[in-house]
Amino acid sequence: MSGDGRPVITGIGVVAPTGVGAGRHWENGLTGRSRIGALRSAVEPWAGPDGGPPDDSSVATAPVPGDACRRPPVRVAGQVPGFSADQVGDFVGSRVRVQTDRWTWFALAATRLAFEDAGLDPERHDPYQLSVVTASASGGNEFGQREINTLWRNGPGSVSAYQSIGWFYAASSGQISIRDQLKGSCGVFVADAAGPLDALAAAARQLRRGVGAVVTGGTEAPLSPYALACQARRPGLSDTTDPVAAYRPFAADGACHVPGEGGAMLVLEDRGFAEARGGSRRYAELAGTAATHDAGDPVEVSGDCTQYARAMRLAIDRAGLEPADVDVVFADGAGEERLDALEVAALRKVFGDRPVPVTVPATMTGRLCSGGAALSLAWAALALSHDTVPPTVPPDGPLIDPGLDLVTSPRVGGGIRTALVVARGAGGFNSAAVLSVAS
Repeated sequence: MSGDGRPVITGIGVVAPTGVGAGRHWENGLTGRSRIGALRSAVEPWAGPDGGPPDDSSVATAPVPGDACRRPPVRVAGQVPGFSADQVGDFVGSRVRVQTDRWTWFALAATRLAFEDAGLDPERHDPYQLSVVTASASGGNEFGQREINTLWRNGPGSVSAYQSIGWFYAASSGQISIRDQLKGSCGVFVADAAGPLDALAAAARQLRRGVGAVVTGGTEAPLSPYALACQARRPGLSDTTDPVAAYRPFAADGACHVPGEGGAMLVLEDRGFAEARGGSRRYAELAGTAATHDAGDPVEVSGDCTQYARAMRLAIDRAGLEPADVDVVFADGAGEERLDALEVAALRKVFGDRPVPVTVPATMTGRLCSGGAALSLAWAALALSHDTVPPTVPPDGPLIDPGLDLVTSPRVGGGIRTALVVARGAGGFNSAAVLSVAS
């Protein structure tokens, strides 16, 4: 590594409800229109008439009691169009397709798009100069559900040998490293929604240790019946059929959210490596990262915002900046009343009474588990590149804090130079990253 500057984001690959490819995603996102829609899997039976497995062998009984076994806990979600098994051939070959889950298809596609966007062909570089670091929370649940149902119906001998790797949380990192021959140190982070920011920080550490480029981010596909059943009792989960009302972060009269699928992968490069290979695109610089932990409940987010605010301030400090230098915050926007109030309190701790612009463009896609913060990083890098803050789909009512400057329409030409991206994960994970305009 040259060591003569901050890491630069040179490529962005997006596979999300807002579109496939960074350009389409950005254009669709600036409309501010929700891409959340009727849950396609909701038409599938969740249980047979006797309470056992449904007739459709691709759908297994949801492993929770009560009505959640017979209908999905949400009616709408953010779904990636055009990514069924017979539509992904441009990104995933048939041999790999049978080994992998939908979330890995997303990761493979987003990685290829990111490399193409950066103009970086892995085959033309020393494989030990390239690596991959991803984040995962949900994993290959659709693949696993299908094989569990096969086990239930037909016995152990019928289960695919690929079950051992298809569901695994490191499957996407593994498949990317194999396909693209990335032989630098590779890895995966499991920190719920905070994971992609931790993966980004790990990618920067890889660069400091001598790797030239790292593809990093996260994708998820948590919309199978099994995955939805696991989310059924999460506070704030909405069962509305209205896509616009389904995800309402910071709403005073009832914050709520729905899940979505997809995410993003970014190419993070050492500046000297990018210049040496002739790479000309630079969306943003990675200026600082930080992670803290609540060290409290093993499942819930702490009721104290201290560590969340500390992560924000540490990232800003490590970027060599002050809170006044931050032009926009890409918020976690949990869509749960308690968590939204804690996030506002954390922002107050860091920024005081200054009404820093806050945006949650994830309101267009739903919450993507470990794909969400990766997509927020993509949003932030594109925002800096285009000098435009993407909007939040506004809640139809008052905000939890009237002083919150929630961006509800694109803000163009404001001279934004610094963006703070934040995320929290179940169990107490808090992470933050500061991106700056590329110099």
